[in-house]
Amino acid sequence: MTERLVAGDPAPTFTLPNATGGTTSLAEFAGRKVVVYFYPAASTPACTQQACDFRDSLASLKAAGYEVVGISPDPVAKLTTFAANQELPFPLLADEDHAVAEAYSAWGEKKNYGRTYEGLIRSTIVVDGDGRVAVAQYNIRAKGHVAKLRRDLKIDA
Repeated sequence: MTERLVAGDPAPTFTLPNATGGTTSLAEFAGRKVVVYFYPAASTPACTQQACDFRDSLASLKAAGYEVVGISPDPVAKLTTFAANQELPFPLLADEDHAVAEAYSAWGEKKNYGRTYEGLIRSTIVVDGDGRVAVAQYNIRAKGHVAKLRRDLKIDA
């Protein structure tokens, strides 16, 4: 795992396939703030809750000038189903080889029920309009995360 990103670091660039059959790159958000969140698996309870929390908070995030992008190691087909089932209006990107997650330090050692393995670390990175990391949060909990992020960014409901 690479060293964790901190505020002021340049955000690693990426271009990944998205749930709608195209690609999405960080460069598309140049000049705008974007919340890039990494989640382990589409359609699981915690990841669904987190995605729906972003969906339900999208209007206030956009009003404050933020876009949202979700990235997981899932294949595009799974993301397409997830986005449709949950009516997610923001890009979901497939990082199947987890290269982008690794660049963002969102891939590494995890421990669960006494087992140690490599996997996606639930993380949120806020990138400012200049392409630099404004906020980097790792090992977050899905429940309540979006509300906490909005508080951290001083965004009202």
